[in-house]
Amino acid sequence: MKTALRIGFASVFASILAAGAACAAEPAIPEIAAKTFKVGDLELVSLHDTQFVMPNDAKVFGLDAGVDAVTTVLKDAGAPTDKITLSVDALLVKDGGRLILIDTGVGPKGGKLIESLKYAGVTPDQITDVLISHGHGDHIGGLINADGTPAFKNAKVRMTAAEWEAIKAGGRADAIVAAIIPQVETFAPGAQISPSVKAVEVKGHTPGHSAYEITSGKDSLLAIGDSAHSSIISLAKPEWFIQFDGDKPTARDSRKELLSSLAKSGQLVFSPHFPYPGVGTIKVKGEGFVWEPALKP
Repeated sequence: MKTALRIGFASVFASILAAGAACAAEPAIPEIAAKTFKVGDLELVSLHDTQFVMPNDAKVFGLDAGVDAVTTVLKDAGAPTDKITLSVDALLVKDGGRLILIDTGVGPKGGKLIESLKYAGVTPDQITDVLISHGHGDHIGGLINADGTPAFKNAKVRMTAAEWEAIKAGGRADAIVAAIIPQVETFAPGAQISPSVKAVEVKGHTPGHSAYEITSGKDSLLAIGDSAHSSIISLAKPEWFIQFDGDKPTARDSRKELLSSLAKSGQLVFSPHFPYPGVGTIKVKGEGFVWEPALKP
């Protein structure tokens, strides 16, 4: 069982890197951006890193449906039918004396997270906590600088114990692992990370994938990690398999359950791969769902 998990993790990681190469043909717009908003008394900032552009070839989305079915979904949404674009973003939570960063983007080879963070008036050495949703390259690549040193040298780097073990076993992030070992603190699924931030287990994407719920008073936001990837396809057809998911049947079931819950509650959502700034709500549409942005870029 452990071997299967490692193979799946490596395969998904390779696909992420391939998608990253495609983004050079279509630069992120805006390239550097920081959008500030409030959840209760907390100040949050959506930080842009880069974007991925991939062909509509049913090799990532619509594995079990085919190109024609994906084309129909994209066309119905008024989106280009020949490509699928995913944003890559991170979320900053200003929680009292703590500056909490959720995920770190692709890193210095193509990512602009550090520049977006500085645009928001924050330097990397001010970050006190880095929360990792999971160990794919577009979420942990920014943990190190171009010279291999820790990008957030004063921060604790936190993730589930299962995810940390998967990252170490995968073999594709050895430089990151070596650099951040002294900073890493693991937790159990569902742990309370801070008075305002709680981990939420969402199974299937990776062995220890975690969303994060940020709460202030009666208001809350769920940073969903990679529970869903495309704001169009993942919502309209949550039952379709996606290549990035390690355990595809479990991820499908988790996605459907989570989207149903979010649509019912109306809870505010941050998705790192939905169109920047990735903040909005999930609504029911037909047999699926639709994304309703709450903020403009």
